[in-house]
Amino acid sequence: MAMIWDVVVIGAGVSGGLAALDCARKGLNVLVVEQRSFPRWKVCGCCFNAQAQAVLDAVGQGDLMERCGAHPLRRLRIGLNGRNADLSLSGGWVLSRERFDQALLQAASQAGATVRFQTRGQLEDVGLNARSVRLLSTSGGSSEVVQARVVLVAAGLVNQCIPEQRSLGHTGASRIGAGCVLPAAAHAYAESVIHMAVGSGGYVGLVRREDGALNLAAAFDRSLLRARGGAAAAASSLICSAGFELPTDLMNSRWQLTPALTRRPPALATSRCLLIGDAAGYVEPFTGEGMAWALTAGAAAAPFVIEAQADWSPDLQQRWQQTLERLVVRRQRICRSLASVLRRPMLTEGLFSLCRRWPQLPERIVARLNHVQLPTADLYPCL
Repeated sequence: MAMIWDVVVIGAGVSGGLAALDCARKGLNVLVVEQRSFPRWKVCGCCFNAQAQAVLDAVGQGDLMERCGAHPLRRLRIGLNGRNADLSLSGGWVLSRERFDQALLQAASQAGATVRFQTRGQLEDVGLNARSVRLLSTSGGSSEVVQARVVLVAAGLVNQCIPEQRSLGHTGASRIGAGCVLPAAAHAYAESVIHMAVGSGGYVGLVRREDGALNLAAAFDRSLLRARGGAAAAASSLICSAGFELPTDLMNSRWQLTPALTRRPPALATSRCLLIGDAAGYVEPFTGEGMAWALTAGAAAAPFVIEAQADWSPDLQQRWQQTLERLVVRRQRICRSLASVLRRPMLTEGLFSLCRRWPQLPERIVARLNHVQLPTADLYPCL
């Protein structure tokens, strides 16, 4: 550990794991630190769209979904006030985060990355050619300091890694994320279908995972959580009002909540540090967009890391900002607009009626969310 690492990746989720894999494939000396042990469950919709699959293809992991037993996504069923609207989906997958994140990190390790679990990373001083990173054990309280020419922060919605920006700012109207997993015997939801229950105060997505369990991921207004007395009751009210079948053991389920979903950091880069994944900003996703944003940002990082081995400059930081704006932030604006519509009952009802009458309209919106766009050489004119 006395060496200077080419890159230290803080956080081994979707974006951090992909970035570690790509950097290791390109010959960089990579250290990944993750505060939890794998495999682990996270609040997530478990859906991957066509953009996510294209990114995996680009880094030599095109068969990862099939290797892990993922189910293809075929339909999106939206429920509102007891009525349903069915839309077609193509090119997507359903796979639990336990299996996906584990497989991605295993591929990074096989490519040469070093992985340390139960370890948090905290950025410290910046030197002439490297930045200090303090590694803190989450199990024993011990710590040490390593040097990295570049640090990739992929530590999630609320990271405490960077002294310059302790957390991401969030909008006051942002909804709270929540999720749980119900056992296979608890439901009758079909495979390969996202069920989305929409109602006043939020929405709940339900999808069957590759292991047969039912995954629930929701976005709730704080007022709905208070009025219903918790996430389980809030989800139950939305599912019933949508006209979907209520899982029998939903009220006994254990839910995990997230911080406010819509967040944006003050900057996407600081000295010898790039933010990727949820740490670089997040809005409420609907049909696998969140996974695609994280993977896309992870795949874009390696050329910047390679360039920074020789020199770090304000221009590099600015180009990273522009790259994420082009590849991720623009795509997030569509979801931000949809989330805004879903907070207005009359607009939601109008859009839903259009979905039932002309399904081609929402299918075009979903296709736009799923369109494939990969990092290309024109993004890195200096290489």
